[in-house]
Amino acid sequence: MLSRAADALFWTARYVERADFLARVIDAASRMAALPSQYQGSSTEWESAVSTSGAGFGFYGVYGDANEATVRDYLVFSLDNPSSIRSCLNTARANARSVRTALTSETWEALNTAWNELNSADPAMSGEAFSRFLDWVKGAALLIDGAARRTMLRNDAYWFFRLGAALERADNTARILDVKYHLLLPESEAVGGSLDYFQWNAILREVSAHTAYRWVYRDTIRPWLVADLLTLNRQMPRSLISCYEDASRRLDLLGDAYGRRGPSQKLARATLSKLAGLRIDDVFAQGLHEFIQQFLNDNSRLGAAIHDQYLT
Repeated sequence: MLSRAADALFWTARYVERADFLARVIDAASRMAALPSQYQGSSTEWESAVSTSGAGFGFYGVYGDANEATVRDYLVFSLDNPSSIRSCLNTARANARSVRTALTSETWEALNTAWNELNSADPAMSGEAFSRFLDWVKGAALLIDGAARRTMLRNDAYWFFRLGAALERADNTARILDVKYHLLLPESEAVGGSLDYFQWNAILREVSAHTAYRWVYRDTIRPWLVADLLTLNRQMPRSLISCYEDASRRLDLLGDAYGRRGPSQKLARATLSKLAGLRIDDVFAQGLHEFIQQFLNDNSRLGAAIHDQYLT
């Protein structure tokens, strides 16, 4: 496969996954913003949404304050933000169109339909309509992902597509955890208190893990167990270790298909081995924030290695 085709498939999946992630982040911020006004700390829910998205520099260069209207505009509809939901689906569709013959008709149609519907959406929609819109974005991402899983041949095109999704999902899960742990809980509020419980509950719903948490732990919501589920639990599709098992598997398949392995396979295996050797007590002992920052750096290095090895 030509490197430019591999690059387009890789980034198509990443941008679809990013659009889904942003919809989840904004939905969670909306839910937490509905709490009583006395629950306020050094960072608001809308500021946390901007921070989680990684768009803070661009956002504050345009807006002076993070509130529902400004975050909704910048993270959902703004074409000046390359990582807004609209920009993500625009870029995903442009990439997919450039490799149209590498995708099945079902995958292309799911993405193209989502793009058409998004660009006909009214940015001035009501709050209730906006909530339905966010659910639609999440559903559209599921349709695209499901179409690819059910119809694409298990070859290098599919592996690059799934590899992009795995790396993006790992990055997103790590950012969600980091922002919740460091930004959302006011200093005056006790860890384990009612606000802390509500916020972790919202995070679980944000990543579609609320039912999974109940099945796995059969306990009330506890921060260290949520962190365990989203970092080290292999059964959880959005956990860091599950994403890296997926990424490492795709890279090994690519290495076998092309007859050579390289830095990307080594980096993926090293990170996977590190995660497999950890317990959640070890993570909190070194500091969850420090652990996540190191993971994000490792994930970024893997993305750069994949780019150098396969996408240029």
